[in-house]
Amino acid sequence: MHSSPSPDQARLLVVEDDDTIRETVSEAMALEGFAVSTAADGQQAWQMLCDAPFDLVVLDLMLPGLNGLDLCRRLRGTRQPPLILVISARDSETDRVLGLEVGADDYLVKPFGLRELVARCRALLRRQRSGAASPTELRHQSLSLYPGECRVTRDGLELKLSPKEYRLLELFMQNPRRVWSRDQLIEQVWGIDYIGDSKTVDVHIRWLREKIEDDPSRPSHLVTVRGFGYRFG
Repeated sequence: MHSSPSPDQARLLVVEDDDTIRETVSEAMALEGFAVSTAADGQQAWQMLCDAPFDLVVLDLMLPGLNGLDLCRRLRGTRQPPLILVISARDSETDRVLGLEVGADDYLVKPFGLRELVARCRALLRRQRSGAASPTELRHQSLSLYPGECRVTRDGLELKLSPKEYRLLELFMQNPRRVWSRDQLIEQVWGIDYIGDSKTVDVHIRWLREKIEDDPSRPSHLVTVRGFGYRFG
């Protein structure tokens, strides 16, 4: 299923092998103004994502062939990955953390209400689009961040950051030495209407350290302030 987007419509891909869930979700999201496409398995979804840009993917984990976790990993390695909202019947904390670790921006447990799904999708998109770009370059030692280009380099080499990793680093570099709690980071980067698990902050901090630190296990740029949160510089 495909619908032609207007310039102001968010492009949404629903990846779900259950026909009833896929059709119900796609119809509901289309009624909410999204330009919706669907895929019944991971390989079909991957091909569609390679052929055309999408703003957001609603992704089931239990898929035939290429499963949802592997698709997340592939997307995270692309230059401009879409936002990913995982929908899954797996409801343990371990499953949710794993989903976030492989690249999901949010995780919604089945069964879920369509109103909550719509709210989470809109919250993800709103937060991504709400940041105003600054024209200045931000620098710290070997790191350079260019807000107008949404680009980061380390020792002159460009880093591949997800939208959330970029927004976290931009916030930290704009406020050196300031200590941020998890709740403050959630509000600034994910938005005050974010409904998911605060552990996503720790997951994204770990990913960011892997890209900006010489030794991620002993970070020198992005440090933990025990009992309070995180500080940059």
